[in-house]
Amino acid sequence: MTGKNTRHNAFLRLVSGNGAASGSESRYSLLPSKEVVIGRDPSCQVVLDAMMYRMVSRRHAVVRPLSLSPDSRFTWVICDLNSANGTFLNGQRLQGCQELHVGDRISLGADGPQFVFESEYISPATVMTVNHTAPLPSAKNYQTQLKQDSVSFTQLFPIISTGKDLTRKAYLVPGILTVVFVVLMFATVGHPQANQVIVASYIAFAAYYFVYQLCGKQKPWWVLLAVALSTALILLSPLLELFIFVFRGILPGNLPSQQESITFTELLVRMFFGAGLMEELLKALPILGAFFIGNALPTPWRERIGVWEPLDGILLGTASAVGFTLLETLGQYVPVITQNVAQQSGVGAGQLVGLQLLIPRILGSVAGHMAYSGYLGYFIGLAVLKPLMSWQILSVGYLSAAALHALWNATGSINALLLVVVGVLSYAFLMAAILKARALSPTRSQNFATRFLGPK
Repeated sequence: MTGKNTRHNAFLRLVSGNGAASGSESRYSLLPSKEVVIGRDPSCQVVLDAMMYRMVSRRHAVVRPLSLSPDSRFTWVICDLNSANGTFLNGQRLQGCQELHVGDRISLGADGPQFVFESEYISPATVMTVNHTAPLPSAKNYQTQLKQDSVSFTQLFPIISTGKDLTRKAYLVPGILTVVFVVLMFATVGHPQANQVIVASYIAFAAYYFVYQLCGKQKPWWVLLAVALSTALILLSPLLELFIFVFRGILPGNLPSQQESITFTELLVRMFFGAGLMEELLKALPILGAFFIGNALPTPWRERIGVWEPLDGILLGTASAVGFTLLETLGQYVPVITQNVAQQSGVGAGQLVGLQLLIPRILGSVAGHMAYSGYLGYFIGLAVLKPLMSWQILSVGYLSAAALHALWNATGSINALLLVVVGVLSYAFLMAAILKARALSPTRSQNFATRFLGPK
């Protein structure tokens, strides 16, 4: 029978994935007088390392004490705090709160850090013994210490034991592609045009991968590649001439020549029609095509290929922008400036200036074409989620993306500082759309950006 002087101690013991204790500092006391919040936020009672446990939310879960009887007997309950990746008790996802029993295993996320709940009753005599008598080391403790000091074969050769984590968590594919592109760059030295294609493709891949990681939704690579190629083919097709005729011939989007002198307002209007509205609609065509193709397919191909939420629209929109930027840069801007400089200063100088132009144009697409097209893609996906308001949503997205595009083109001819402001603004618009799309996503629980990068 438990007396009033008996003390009830409870602990959370942090364990590794295989159930072994992670260290002497991994035992956390639970007090009957206060709750214990677990998370990455420094204000939590149990603070987990933000770099080691990125799947853990800032305030992930809480352990609360409950008094059961007047003789000071306590029990504890575990509650999830609306975490991004959920709290699991003995392998089952926690809904609300649940009482803890000795030996229960708490997991923060499906494959996150795990705690074991421990509880014990200590009599006053036991307390005095513990406080005044140091336990002698047992043979079991000695063997455990020897085991901890030993080095295993997999510790010496970690590549043998990492398994699927090597491809899932170590960015192996980007590393392999980087090595391949580096080899190709060396192989094309002395062949400037081929080298420019390789350099531009790698920079575009890196820029797109950055956006893809922020979006956090898996989309088949061949779908994204098909969208980029579709946009490039549209630019090479007679459809481009039709767009130019409508937006720059019928509508007031005729771009000014270098000799023509016009006001900033007139330049902004022309850029709005001749660059913003025309090019954003052109880049949106593959996104709309993916939507209609997806509608005609059965599940799960419908969801994998089509547009069903804002994240789909952003991923396809930025992929379309990559195709547009590569073809525009490699097929128009770089050849023109290379030829002009070569006529004045020689072929070598022309090639150098062409490369100098290529790098900022491709890398800057994150705050340029990718920003405008991704922002419009967000609205296309939002219109799918909210079909009753689709025309209003599409109108706002189309006009705002075209306005950002026109503002960039117009300020580029005035002041470099203003160009920086507009570029940062465009980037901010894209990032805000990605964050909102992640919050609206019907598949948020599977989103790897929310899981590993997002706070909650």
